[in-house]
Order: sequence, then C-alpha cells, then structure tokens
Amino acid sequence: MTSGLLSPFKKGNISIPNRVVMAPLTRRRATDNHIPTEIMADYYAQRATAGLIISEATAISPQAVGYSNIPGIWNQDQAEAWKKITLAVHQAGGHIFMQLWHVGRVSHSLLQPGKNLPVSASAIGINEMINTPEGHKKTETPRALETSEIPGIVKDYTDAARRAIDAGFDGVEIHGANAYLIDQFLHSSSNTRTDIYGGSIENRARFLFEVVESIIQEIGESKVGIRLSPSNTRYGMDDTDPAGLYGYVINKLNNYNLAYLHLVEPMLSLDEYPHMIRDVARFFRTVWKGALITAGNYDFEKGESAVNEGIADMVAYGRLYISNPDLPRRFAEAAPLTEPDTSTFYAGGERGFTDYPILPLV
Repeated sequence: MTSGLLSPFKKGNISIPNRVVMAPLTRRRATDNHIPTEIMADYYAQRATAGLIISEATAISPQAVGYSNIPGIWNQDQAEAWKKITLAVHQAGGHIFMQLWHVGRVSHSLLQPGKNLPVSASAIGINEMINTPEGHKKTETPRALETSEIPGIVKDYTDAARRAIDAGFDGVEIHGANAYLIDQFLHSSSNTRTDIYGGSIENRARFLFEVVESIIQEIGESKVGIRLSPSNTRYGMDDTDPAGLYGYVINKLNNYNLAYLHLVEPMLSLDEYPHMIRDVARFFRTVWKGALITAGNYDFEKGESAVNEGIADMVAYGRLYISNPDLPRRFAEAAPLTEPDTSTFYAGGERGFTDYPILPLV
C-alpha cells in the first residue's frame, strides 16, 4: 500500500505525485555575479522526483545579498540562466518553485552595493560572524529602512516574482522565515519602529502582506507560497507573543488562495524561550485552511506520521536531499540513505553537489 508521504497530493495549483518536498538549500554554486551555473541544472534535475522542489533562496536585488555565490533574480542574465534549470527539471518530470529572498541585516557592507550598510526594520545588530569577500567579519549594525523606501523593496519582490514565472518556475515561495528581512519586520526583538510598520502586530505584519498582495496581483495567488518560522531564535530573533503574532499572520493569510504555507519547526533549543511554540505545524494546523508543508529534521517515519496524522500535507527534506537525489525512491524501497558531506555544503563544484549516487535501475 502506498504510504501517506508517497501518495499523490492535489490542491489548488499543487498537483504532485508524492508529498516529499525538496526544501530550499543554499549551496553557493552561482557565479560571483550571482548568475546560476550549468551544474545547477544537473543538480535540480537529479532531484526532480520530489513532489515539489523549492529552489535555494534567491536574492531579489543586489541589496538582498548576504552571501557570496548565491543566485539572484534581479536581472535578465540571471533569469536566462534559470530558464535552463527549470527546463531541465520539467523535462525530468518535476515541479519547481523559486524562493524569493532578502536577507536584511544578515549581510555586511562588503557584500552590499556601494559598500553601504545592510538594511533592516530597525537599527539593531545581531553580533554574528559572517563570510565576506575579505574573510569572516563581525556583522554591522544595520540601517533602519526609511518608510519611503519600503514600497521600492515590495516592487523588488514583485519584479523578481515576474522574472521567476517568465523563467519557467511553477510558482514562487516568499521567504518570510529564518531571521531574514520579512522576519525582521515581524518580530518585536528586531522591529522597534514607530511608523506604520512598527508597534502593533498588525503594523509589524504590514510589510509581509504588502509583499504578498503585490506578488499576487502580478502572478496570481495560486502560484504563491510562503515560508514562516514562528519559533526561530537564530540571529537574535525573539518575540513577546509568538502565538499571537503568527496566529494573526496565518489567519489573515487564509484570505488568499495561496499554493501553500511552509512552516519551519524550531531548529535550536528553546530551553531559554519557554514562550516559544514547540510543535509549530501541529499548533497552527487548525488555524491554516490551505495546503501545509512542514520542515525540520524529518526522517521517513516522522514525515509519514505527520502526513497520516493530518499535521501537514507535505514534508520538506533538506540535508537528506543534498546526499540522496532519489529520496522518494529510497523511502519507497527502504533503501539505505547516503550521509551528506558537510564540508561541501557551500563549496563550489561537482563534489558533494552532483556526484551523490543514484540507485541503479533494476
């Protein structure tokens, strides 16, 4: 009998052969100018048996960059390179969404255009080390965005979404998670603004919903997913009322016929954060009315249980997809899983990228 995790799923714009999702995975194989490379087409095509591939986080503008050699989607050269990747995935029978990314304060002036300071909701630093073209440097205190600048960033997201669809992607995922710019606006620890984007939960969520609504107007709501991480504490993230904040956000997202909501389980210890939500997907399952993806250190058994118990409709796998291009087949056949080589996660080239073994055809 076909397992829940390996059964087909259809809802709205999502019609996929299984519920195994390839999570967005930064791999840093693009050029210095943030143009996707030929090897990336091989990498994604190898993994096209996923029910859905969500691309690595992709910068929407030069200001959105926080890491070297990550891909972008702000110019036509980048879009043309992505076309080869989406074609390869589709020819292999796969489905792929692009994750749209602005890192906000998780950057450094050495990675920013004109060596300007990174931007954020507020001028609050994170005291982390970050890799720059001149080696590891401590992050800087970001510049708070002016109210008048925010519509321009919303437009960057919207233009990036249009380029992604024109480049052949089946949809886009708005990256509202993991301590990046949208997340920085949402949380009380990183947003102390006094304008219409700060203060109340409604105001802190305003930027997110302006991005959502603008992209929907451009490409249609059924081609838009969103990723959120209500219990992420990395990079200084915290909130006085995470249940209230994300209850509001997720309930309001129900007003749109989105492709899916992608929720990340807590990845770090919450021992010092008793107010944070432990079981994120389970907690918000009754709030969210649409298709739900859960992510966070799942193996086959845990993913199968999440689907069969109705906690989520799909399960996203990260590290396992790095080293097991044919992950759904390995799950189906209870085949051994290859362990990933962590030293090659962010190193350029084929090793640890496209050279992991695929089960031979019988």
